Amino acid sequence: MRVTFLGTGSAIPTGERFQTGLVVQESGRTLLVDCGSGVIHRLQQSGIGFEAVSSVLLTHHHLDHVADLLPLMKARWLAGEEHLEIVGPQGTKALVDGHLSVHEYMQEKLELRVREVVPGSFSVANFDVDAYETRHSLPCLAYRFGDYVTFSGDSEAFPGLANFADGSGILIHDCSFPDDVDVSNHPTPSELGQALAGTDIGRVYLTHLYPHTDGRHTEMQDSIANHYDGDVRFAEDLQTISIE
Repeated sequence: MRVTFLGTGSAIPTGERFQTGLVVQESGRTLLVDCGSGVIHRLQQSGIGFEAVSSVLLTHHHLDHVADLLPLMKARWLAGEEHLEIVGPQGTKALVDGHLSVHEYMQEKLELRVREVVPGSFSVANFDVDAYETRHSLPCLAYRFGDYVTFSGDSEAFPGLANFADGSGILIHDCSFPDDVDVSNHPTPSELGQALAGTDIGRVYLTHLYPHTDGRHTEMQDSIANHYDGDVRFAEDLQTISIE
């Protein structure tokens, strides 16, 4: 299985990191997870291309995770693509309907299949996926792809989510701020390290990075290492990793 990070940033732009999006690929299957601002540009830069994305899986509906959803629809229509599947938590249909009510000319341009999922198991783009509810300011789901990849979406760090990821080849986890930022709905490095303590995860990639983290990566990794002795790295836009 391969994962390509398209956007590893947050709602505050830096010019270096675009908003949240990543692609999961295996055996000819391609799935886009989240679609924040800049993601369709990164799709082209990565060589994957928006034409290859016929299924999108959303963790939640904050703007920095869905801003390029309508641009993706329009790009696929203009390129002659006919279908798009959009899967996400409760409210996903209302989100898509709302987009199309504002931009009426996009109605019926694609055959849209919109599906809402709840915590548990389901299939999308021929991937078997497990979903787990996170702790965020909107309903948000973390997703696990077998023993290969777990993606936290946006969430505070807590043992339930760490246990959900236990045994994964990689965990991609929100770590938006250093320890000295007072924040809810996102974890600090110390909180993440404490939650991950005792888990068996091949490698942890930190993402959803606010500008506050610039120049402080080593400090953040050290803070996590005070509690968790696993391999922890920072994700970068357009980085591709393979998981055996």
